[in-house]
Amino acid sequence: MTDIEELEAVVINLPADKLFQFSQWFEEFMAEQWDKKIEADILAGRLDKIAQQVDDHFNAGRVQPL
Repeated sequence: MTDIEELEAVVINLPADKLFQFSQWFEEFMAEQWDKKIEADILAGRLDKIAQQVDDHFNAGRVQPL
């Protein structure tokens, strides 16, 4: 049995209240992982090109308010 299969087995067998608690924790965990990835991408300059394109569109008046 793989680590993933073991985790799946544990999660499947959680009582509803514990599953909800785990779900909330996991959602926060994944959001933190996303934030770290975006921050690393920004610091590495991987988003510079798209940021420049956004600035160009804004400065050219091609941006509409939401």
